[in-house]
Amino acid sequence: MTRPVPRLVVAAPSSGSGKTTVATGLMAAFAARGLAVSPHKVGPDYIDPGYHALATGRVGRNLDAYLCGPELVAPLFLHGARGCDIAVVEGVMGLYDGAAGEGELASTAQVAKLLRAPVVLVVDASSQSRSVAALVHGFASWDPQVRIGGVILNKVASDRHEELLREALDSSGVPVLGALRRVAQVDTPSRHLGLVPVAERQAAAVGAVAEMAAQVERGCDLEALLGLARGAGTLPGAAWEPPVTAATRREVVAVAGGSAFTFSYAEHTELLTAAGAEVVTFDPLRDERLPEGTAGLVVGGGFPEVYAQELSANEPLRRAVAELARSGAPVAAECAGLLYLCRELDGQPMCGVLDATARMSDRLTLGYRDAVAVGDSVLAQAGTRMRGHEFHRTVVEPGAGAAPAWGVRAPVRRVEGFVQRGVHASYLHTHWASRPGVARRFVERCRTS
Repeated sequence: MTRPVPRLVVAAPSSGSGKTTVATGLMAAFAARGLAVSPHKVGPDYIDPGYHALATGRVGRNLDAYLCGPELVAPLFLHGARGCDIAVVEGVMGLYDGAAGEGELASTAQVAKLLRAPVVLVVDASSQSRSVAALVHGFASWDPQVRIGGVILNKVASDRHEELLREALDSSGVPVLGALRRVAQVDTPSRHLGLVPVAERQAAAVGAVAEMAAQVERGCDLEALLGLARGAGTLPGAAWEPPVTAATRREVVAVAGGSAFTFSYAEHTELLTAAGAEVVTFDPLRDERLPEGTAGLVVGGGFPEVYAQELSANEPLRRAVAELARSGAPVAAECAGLLYLCRELDGQPMCGVLDATARMSDRLTLGYRDAVAVGDSVLAQAGTRMRGHEFHRTVVEPGAGAAPAWGVRAPVRRVEGFVQRGVHASYLHTHWASRPGVARRFVERCRTS
């Protein structure tokens, strides 16, 4: 089966070149023209997809060849792009940068090849003129299987500067599809783990996305970009589908959301639903009770450290979470969820499910991980192998319970996380599409616990 999905990959020579502005602006500009736009992000990033969703009105989805395997990139893309007029994929880091020590694995270039998609290279031209041709030539010729379909010049100082850049690129064989002027940075504030999520600044984020769209409208040839996307051709294979489990009764699985818990993959909810769950979102900052009939709880990633005082002040919900955990009901917690289940976070009382404390640290822990389940849990049987990602500036002491969640290889061999009764808590972010049995096992435990 083939799907003629028009598509573009927006990449850059390095981080900080402006690809988020261009990708998000393109999504919003195409959507403003009445096109159904499918937004995607290469890698494990949770924050950019929030801005993509705001730009398109569709859920932002990740394409990660390390977490899910290269074989799932195209099927997951087709799943997300179903029924859309165009798909825009924002890259990660520099075009050829991937998982450390793994060659092209998880790079934007690899994803572009797997999707058979043309790449639009966003170049920060602020400190160069003729040299831009050498840079673009190098990126275009490095891997013949990566098709650089065009260049968008960013941070152009003046008409004369743009003229010099275009003149230099005339002989490169790579067309210039846009030139964005050097302007004040769009209001997308950052903090210790990157951009502030949309959920925390909804009104301001709407304005930021509108400004990105305006910049792209002013400076880019949208017709040429649309034509490039439409020339991508068909993509062989079938779309990914979550495996469906027949269920006579749907178990309520509560999923934490709101400003403190914004990190999740769309496929997790889809997998839980397909496995027979009724997924209900709640906000630990505001809701004093878990959803009616909660049989299982999922608390994903986010920024509880920013909201520690408010989370602590919601004592009724903290008690409800602790009581659910004591009952043996399945509880899956990743990163922020792990912190929320601790006794305290930066001195503020949390749920007390785990005999551990959490605190902010100056050290950034970041990277892909190969993991194996140390013992049986509500998510996996002992010996189950999964790939995950860590991204945090916090420390949990102790780092593992009497029954750890994972044995992790790299950067050093260690055990990590907590398994006790129905609780599985860990720093590791995983993508359940790589192991659909995780969601099915979790929902089955909700029925039997």
